[in-house]
Amino acid sequence: MTTQIEIEVEDRKTPFELDWERQRWRSLEEQKESDFPLITVVDGKRYELYSDETFAEVEKSERAIIPPSKPCAQRRYDTISQELICTARTLFANDKGLLAMDESNHTCNKRFAWLGIPQTEEARRAYRELIVTTPSLGDCISGVILYDETIRQKKSNGTPFVKVITDSGIIPGIKVDTGAKKMAGYPGEKITEGLDGLRDRLKEYFEMGARFAKWRAVIAVGDGIPSQGCMEANAQALARYAALCQEAGMVPVVEPEVLMEGEHTLDRCREVTEEVLRTVFDRLYKQRVMLEGMILKPNMVLPGLTCPKQETVDEVADATVQCLLRAVPAAVPGIAFLSGGQSGELASARLNAMNVRFKSRLPWALAFSFARAIQQPALEIWRGEDANLLQAQQALYHRARCNRAARRGTYDTAMETNGSESPPRS
Repeated sequence: MTTQIEIEVEDRKTPFELDWERQRWRSLEEQKESDFPLITVVDGKRYELYSDETFAEVEKSERAIIPPSKPCAQRRYDTISQELICTARTLFANDKGLLAMDESNHTCNKRFAWLGIPQTEEARRAYRELIVTTPSLGDCISGVILYDETIRQKKSNGTPFVKVITDSGIIPGIKVDTGAKKMAGYPGEKITEGLDGLRDRLKEYFEMGARFAKWRAVIAVGDGIPSQGCMEANAQALARYAALCQEAGMVPVVEPEVLMEGEHTLDRCREVTEEVLRTVFDRLYKQRVMLEGMILKPNMVLPGLTCPKQETVDEVADATVQCLLRAVPAAVPGIAFLSGGQSGELASARLNAMNVRFKSRLPWALAFSFARAIQQPALEIWRGEDANLLQAQQALYHRARCNRAARRGTYDTAMETNGSESPPRS
């Protein structure tokens, strides 16, 4: 017997938006009966975890441990689509998140200069080695986003960073856009470039070990902006990038960032973010991007940095989730927020509030893909000095641990007073 589901919709919804509503119901129903396993890595061992099992149960089962080999080498699925779905789900497994360490050389040098660190390739290599060799980082981080220089670098002993990362049970990813540039004819707005030659670059990165990629679009809020032209142009670029990624067998991380700079209110940010997301998913749909094999990396819905009224953590959580429910299809496996200039503690608290209040009712996972909100304390401690290496790694691990707790809804500000604990060593 087929159950008919009636969905109440407003007159202003488009046919594509109505399809999202139907897809949300369809995905939730299919998820209940799905036997698709979740692949996760714990202490160097790979496990299959089905939706109706707890991790404790699967540890005791006969198929608990999958012999480790090349990443995802023993899957039951042999198509690119199934590989993409497996990778996307693995990136959200076991309450972990992403670490963005994809700063361009120019951005990295600016941060080094502020702290008096030499702006050299060797200094950048040493700092990135500090990050990827942090003990037990894989307990909290499922994937790292690298920069073109970083994916080619090695430890001081000659071991490639990609090998260090994969040996830690972490999936390597890569930033593939070439930056946001001034958009001709649109004062105050930018368009992200990098589509030229992208197919060949993706092929090279895949051969180097990357299994997901990232492209960032920036949307400014101000008088008369963002314009429809700017939103559509960036959405189109994101969709074309995502389609090329999936063609290459890599999961696209789609990052449309509504910037925090400005005096705009939380309501204005919600309005802009929702419109941007609707435009992006419309273009993804038209470019035939498989939503189950992608990751969304949006901003949280926040008031502008100079707005007189700054809402509470719970108010931000409510506004963000409300916006996402209205604009993001249920087929998307997970949403990994960018930090966008928030402090590490505030970013963790806001993510925690979303998971405490809404986690059991959402069709997708809510995780993190932070850069400065994880790295900044470690960078300020390190300052280019080898003597500070261990303490810097402890600070990095602490922030990663706090964000994993936020995914579980168990983060508390009391954790910040215990930030000097050493990570467990494998």
